[in-house]
Amino acid sequence: MRGLEAIDTVGVVGAGTMGSGIAQVATQSGYDVVLRDVEDRLVEQGIETLSSGIDRLVGKGEVTAEEAEAMHERVTGTTDLADLAEADLVVEAVVEDMDVKEAVFADLDEVTDDDVVLATNTSTLSITTIASATGRPERVVGLHFMNPVPVMNGVEVVVGEKTAPAVTDLAHEFAEALGKETWEADDKPGFVTNRILMPWINEGIRAFDEGVAAKADIDRGMELGTNVPMGPLELADHIGLDVCLHASETLHEELGDRYQPAYLLKRKVAAGDLGKKSGQGFYEYD
Repeated sequence: MRGLEAIDTVGVVGAGTMGSGIAQVATQSGYDVVLRDVEDRLVEQGIETLSSGIDRLVGKGEVTAEEAEAMHERVTGTTDLADLAEADLVVEAVVEDMDVKEAVFADLDEVTDDDVVLATNTSTLSITTIASATGRPERVVGLHFMNPVPVMNGVEVVVGEKTAPAVTDLAHEFAEALGKETWEADDKPGFVTNRILMPWINEGIRAFDEGVAAKADIDRGMELGTNVPMGPLELADHIGLDVCLHASETLHEELGDRYQPAYLLKRKVAAGDLGKKSGQGFYEYD
């Protein structure tokens, strides 16, 4: 297995919000990055999102224009999974669907060297099941980045049934090399973050739906009362109401009625009000 010092090129599969964010923090940390998605337009969107993030750093004076240019040059976009053959570590950040993830990992197992660690950014799905699609389950680990990746400081390292201790250590070291802090969870539904976060968000939605308080007061009350930076309704909008619903449904299936999604969450998603990304959720966005 390659140690942290041997990692020069990081592969990222999935150029959406999470994937482009992971690619950004990787190039900021000096790694070469290969960012892959299934269509050119998706790759282009991911590169554009990443570039905008780097440009914001220039605008804030956190990096120079020369440093930003070097970051841009370290990123390569592709639709060909075979281009990840030279990657020293791969992070998967595709849609939260087990069939899709298993297919991606089976393909990655074929195109990457046997000693390369394959990490998944899944927020709810079993690391062990994903790893079973490969011939190297001991080298598969969860690296659950928080959204938005360039801003949030934490990464959850999730240990599958067969994840080797050295791979777990490498996952912590790699995340820390990206400037993040880590915590570790066993491969149980929802891990630490979503197991606790999803009921909190759903209860906030139920409180609003049942008229306990106005949405702004619910969010403000939780911000001031519990010292969190964002209340449950605003946070749900930022995560994506469809993402929240999918996570809640997965936990409900695995853990029972205490994780049942709020009715209003289902109704919002059915109406296409997905939060910040659609311009309308519990709040309106430009």
